[in-house]
Amino acid sequence: MESFFKTVNQFVSLSAESAQSLGDILKRRVFRKGDVLIKQDTVCNYLYFIESGLTRTYYLKVGKDVTDWISAENSFACSIISFLTRKPDRRMIEALEPSVVYGMHHKDLEKLYQKYHDIERLGRLLISSGLLQVQQKFDDLHFATASERYHTLMQTNPSFILRVPLGMIASYPAAGNLQSVKVLFVRDDGLCKQ
Repeated sequence: MESFFKTVNQFVSLSAESAQSLGDILKRRVFRKGDVLIKQDTVCNYLYFIESGLTRTYYLKVGKDVTDWISAENSFACSIISFLTRKPDRRMIEALEPSVVYGMHHKDLEKLYQKYHDIERLGRLLISSGLLQVQQKFDDLHFATASERYHTLMQTNPSFILRVPLGMIASYPAAGNLQSVKVLFVRDDGLCKQ
């Protein structure tokens, strides 16, 4: 839980009472590789903080899965559309590795937002940060080449090259298209992970 509060402190300094209340709603969960955190066409009730491990958010398009987002340690995973609107979403979240996460239920967070201004501010700043990441991804898709997107992904998340199967990286729009990824995807040992 220490890594959760260290990450939170990058956004906002919580009072002792707020930190205690936020800690009280955290539900620690352990997932095995391949476990599903959120199923397709369900409402996302939890905002997950990834303490260890790796998850991916993805959807099915014409029978193929498309990776929408990859969340590693000290980041959050959620179907934000479903979490905010309380409506089912096509996106699923699965553990790509054995993972330890802390979940915060939507109802519990809403209660804390009403009671603690600093937690409400945290929620706003997390949404703002996510919006900036999505805008950057959108800009990259429109203005950067596939090669540039792949290099940016590898600069910002170098561990993905060893931890995420090539097919999932290739389907990740932020990485470029499959042909570009196959050409560029060579690890130091000369092997590709597929």
